[in-house]
Amino acid sequence: MPLARLVLAIALLLPAGAARAQETIDCGYPLSQMELTYCAEKAWEAADADLNAAYREAMARMREMDANLADMPDLQGAAEALKEAQRAWIPYRDKACAAYGFLARGGTMEPQLIYGCLATLTVRRAEELKDLAAGIEGR
Repeated sequence: MPLARLVLAIALLLPAGAARAQETIDCGYPLSQMELTYCAEKAWEAADADLNAAYREAMARMREMDANLADMPDLQGAAEALKEAQRAWIPYRDKACAAYGFLARGGTMEPQLIYGCLATLTVRRAEELKDLAAGIEGR
């Protein structure tokens, strides 16, 4: 087999091998720094999905509140307030977690710390949004 074909064959197999390796990582018992970082990233992704669902629900409730105040436009603005709050919160979260990463600046643990921070703050924010939606629904 010519060298170029062999290199191409190996290159095509690598992504499949990497994908299989990710499938075998047990985030309940990560064994290496790479696994710890991978699991921290997955936790953040799950928290972010939950946050997006909580935001959609809270925004729907805020829009309902605004709609119920259609005859009092000076009292409306709930949806806009939530949108502005969320837009302000995202850069805060990102910068706070970047700062947290400095605990291991330049080391292999830095991304794990950042992802862990992102997950923690995102879970907290999702809970705040769920509380907000529940409070509005209970009115």
